[in-house]
Amino acid sequence: MEPPIERIRLSQVAKEQLTKLKRNTKIDQWNILCRWAFCCSLAESSIPSPVPIPADSNLELTWRIFGGKFSDILLLALKQRCYNEGIGIEQETLATQFRLHLHRGIGYLAGNQNIKKIEDLIVTVISP
Repeated sequence: MEPPIERIRLSQVAKEQLTKLKRNTKIDQWNILCRWAFCCSLAESSIPSPVPIPADSNLELTWRIFGGKFSDILLLALKQRCYNEGIGIEQETLATQFRLHLHRGIGYLAGNQNIKKIEDLIVTVISP
């Protein structure tokens, strides 16, 4: 499947938030934390606010690195979400929604004061 975006450069704020999450959870790979964040945002019923997100950090991921062996599943989840929201599944729409969901999810996880270790992260995402 063709990815919605080849490379994503995160905002400086998102990089700082991920750094905090890395320190707390001891998960040392950006892509793993980004997958958690993306799925966290997709699970939220509200639509992410269409705010401009600067690409002002030096943290960049390719879609292949971001998704790993879950690339196709993550892409299908994004397409389904966009379809359900009635905003279409064109490449540009998917790229924009991916950026919005990724950054929103990072903000959600980093803003959760209860995440002090990896077990807290797991409890956060599996608890209703």
